[in-house]
This record gives sequence, C-alpha cells and structure tokens, in this order.
Amino acid sequence: MTITDTHTHLYSSEFDGDRNEMIQRAIDAGVLRFFIPSIDSTFTQSMYDLENSYPENIFLMMGLHPTHIKDNYLEELQHVEKELSKRKFFAIGEIGIDLYWDKIHLPQQQDAFRKQIQLAKQYKLPIVIHCREAFNEIFEILEEEKSNDLFGIFHCFSGTFEQALQAISYNMKLGIGGVVTFKNGKIDQFLNQIDLKYIVLETDSPYLAPVPYRGKRNESSYIINVVYKLAEIYSLSAAEIAQITTENSKEIFGI
Repeated sequence: MTITDTHTHLYSSEFDGDRNEMIQRAIDAGVLRFFIPSIDSTFTQSMYDLENSYPENIFLMMGLHPTHIKDNYLEELQHVEKELSKRKFFAIGEIGIDLYWDKIHLPQQQDAFRKQIQLAKQYKLPIVIHCREAFNEIFEILEEEKSNDLFGIFHCFSGTFEQALQAISYNMKLGIGGVVTFKNGKIDQFLNQIDLKYIVLETDSPYLAPVPYRGKRNESSYIINVVYKLAEIYSLSAAEIAQITTENSKEIFGI
C-alpha cells in the first residue's frame, strides 16, 4: 500500500528533535511520497536539504504563503520566480488568501495569488491553494483565471458541499486531512457525494492532527487515520483508498 501525503511541512521546527525518525515512521506506515509546500524564502534551503536526504520520497513546491505576504511581498515573489527558473518543482504552492490571520494585506494577497497562478500557467504546473475564511475571494480570482491550464489542489478543504463542487469546477482536487475525522468537521457528512477521483490525501503536518491525536503535533504517519476514515465514508478498503488517491496525486503532480 503506497500512500501519498500531498501536503506536509516536514521542515517545520516542530520536527527538529526527531525529523528523520518521524519520516521513517511514515515510510514504515506506507507513506512513500511527500509533497512539500513552500512558505517563503527563509524555508527554501531547508526544503532543499530535505530533498537531498530523501530524493526518492520528497517532492518540492515553490510559492509564497498568504500569511507571509507583507509589504515586501514583491521581493518574495522575485525569489519564487528565480527558484522556478533554476530547477524543477512539482507545484506552485502553497498560495491563496487567508483572512483569519491578516485582513490588512488583502490587496497584496490578491495580487500575489494572481501573479502565482500566472506563474503556474507559464510553467504548466498545478497550484496548491490555501484558503481560510476567504472562499469568496479565492473563487473570484479562480473565476477570472479559469482555463484548461489552471488546475491543482484545494488544500485542507473544509467548506460546504456547494463550495466543494465549485472548487472542482475549477479543475481542483480536494485535499482531505485530519479535519475529516473531527466530530465538528462536517465534511464527512457530504464527502461520499463527491467522486473519489477528486480526492487527495494530506496531513498539513505538524498542524491539524487527526483523531485520536487531535490537538497534538501532527506527522505524516498519522495519515493512515485519514485513510481509514475515508474507507469508512466510501465503503472501500484502506488499500483501495490509498491506491486511488495516490493515482489522483500523480494526475496532479505528474509524478
């Protein structure tokens, strides 16, 4: 059984004490593919170091996270463009809009989101979207930019059934992680109405640990709890969930 974690921050300082052991636990659990989102330029070298340590397992994205968009965001976007011109990445991400942490920089977040979508089209890469309290703002830009060459993942999807359908209409798959195991997560109530071909798995570790680890540090091996929950929702085996969602991830990332 090969499981793909399409979104994990393995470079997080929360793993500094046991990073290699944590990654090995995930590999032992069948998680053989880790897709690593970018936050800003200060994390780039840590991402490259991870890739060098696990070249068969780790696949990097490049982008500027919306919560790290400040007054210097144009400089940060120049860094994104420079790295993209130098080497191969598998997505532009994570990008988007976050109005939970910062409403002041909304115009800058919108500008950065648009610019990075255009970079994704230029490089023929998927986008990985971060959306927090900003569905309307995200959908407005996706509507402007929609085209056959716009595709990707709506990371950590936690919206309504209608929002799920709208995201899918923009060639997005839904990134499903620990939230699906929460009693108040709500997405488990309609997910079986979404064709499994639109679903990919993720942890967003070290954040959003699934039950029974909720409130603790998340790690990629815990994705097995998400697999079991989806097996229950879709009335399939865990192996089938792992296989189908891994195939879906290959369709998005091209590897």
